[in-house]
Amino acid sequence: MNLEEQLKKYFDYTTFRSGQKEVISSILEGNHTIAMLPTGTGKSLCYQLSGYLLNGQVIIISPLLSLMQDQTEQLMMNGEKRVIALNSFLAQRERRQALSQLDTYKFIFLSPEMLKSDFILTRLKELQIALFVIDEAHCISQWGYDFRPDYLKLGDFRRKLGNPLTLALTATATPEVKKELIASLNLIKWNEFIYSVDRPNITLAVEMIDSYQDKTERLVELVKNLQGPGIVYFSSKKMAEKMANYLKRHGIDRVMAYHGGMDQENRILIQQQFLHSQLDVICATSAFGMGINKENIRYVIHFHMPIQLESYLQEIGRAGRDGMKSIALLLYSPGDEQLPYQLAEAELPSEAQIDFVYRLLEEKNNSIHDFAKLENELISLSGLTEIQWRIAADYLFGNTAETLQQRYIQLKLFINERLQVKRKKINEMLTWTQAQLNGCRRKNILKYFKEDKTIEIVDCCDQCGIDLSVFYTKMKNHTAEKSYDWKNHLAKILLISERGR
Repeated sequence: MNLEEQLKKYFDYTTFRSGQKEVISSILEGNHTIAMLPTGTGKSLCYQLSGYLLNGQVIIISPLLSLMQDQTEQLMMNGEKRVIALNSFLAQRERRQALSQLDTYKFIFLSPEMLKSDFILTRLKELQIALFVIDEAHCISQWGYDFRPDYLKLGDFRRKLGNPLTLALTATATPEVKKELIASLNLIKWNEFIYSVDRPNITLAVEMIDSYQDKTERLVELVKNLQGPGIVYFSSKKMAEKMANYLKRHGIDRVMAYHGGMDQENRILIQQQFLHSQLDVICATSAFGMGINKENIRYVIHFHMPIQLESYLQEIGRAGRDGMKSIALLLYSPGDEQLPYQLAEAELPSEAQIDFVYRLLEEKNNSIHDFAKLENELISLSGLTEIQWRIAADYLFGNTAETLQQRYIQLKLFINERLQVKRKKINEMLTWTQAQLNGCRRKNILKYFKEDKTIEIVDCCDQCGIDLSVFYTKMKNHTAEKSYDWKNHLAKILLISERGR
């Protein structure tokens, strides 16, 4: 089979990016495959083209609703109607309808939490599963930066589905994370394709700035002068919106905020405006960029310090996908690390919340079998967020062979371990940011992933010396594609989305 011909047929591309052909060939030969491909190299094409060339359904496990929706919408915009995302965005009626005709879909996206449903598992068993895909596979590892407890159950889920042909995809995984991933999935034999996390065309730079006010002024200066388009990342939805408005007040008109709290219609509109060059800048949280295939992003600025090196690499990897010179700038002010520490603690239930839930369950005589009735009451009284509750419930209502007290103790141990891991990740990011390591930033980030820097790069990083003016432009191109009618395009997207449900 000529894979280039199939690539042209299904995606109208003439050449593969690094790693894509090797991964697809491995899958088509019937091999379980682990692929670590840098952000921006088109990981989703590996399962999409493989899926078209295999008989049966492709099941994709994805950890984030925004990523799942983006990938679903992208397939639909490419003309693929046989795609569905089974997640909380679907109304109950729509979900029932989709499950009743699941065999009519080619690509089925699932959140790991959906796998808890016996009914969904039963329906999946009735399918001819051609490929089982685990996107963002580093979430399996307890030592990964974005660990999800439900990902740990994927090995058992695979077994219940008859151990289908499996593809695990990630852009950032240390050797320790990869080892745990393999063990968790119960893989005996597999092929692996591990590529460097390095993106040589992206210059790395950190600017030390004295205060918040100085940082906002510097952001305006950079956005006005840097060759665009660009993305500015923030750690909070509120700040993304605030700074988008701030930039507009300072003469930067073609800018919008984007975050996971926005409704689907606005998310699609902003994505399309950015993709079609009607916006120059997106002020975003980490929800933006996943599944967005815009090749000419010239800069990525981090207004807030990321929570770990892995997510930093993911986010800067959205620049320079066309291979052209781009820059990643992190703006750091003293004390910026306090926000990541707060965010890390907020992701997990506090000790007081866990103690409260435990006491409440004891008062109810350990009636854990009344889970459905208890859930809303426990969430309301304890003040747990949805993510915090999922973690707590997984332990307190999971292995019922153990006593409630044993599960309570295990949950507290897990939370303590996770906090230690997250603090360690933040400290590593802080050390890299403050240049407390010797020499080149690129060399040190590669060292973290157990890689060596093997090539010399012009404008490598601020520690090696860069000419920032290389990334400036005297006159930005503000000419949008005149033939692009965004209202009509949005209407078509929403119509396709409705039909695909």
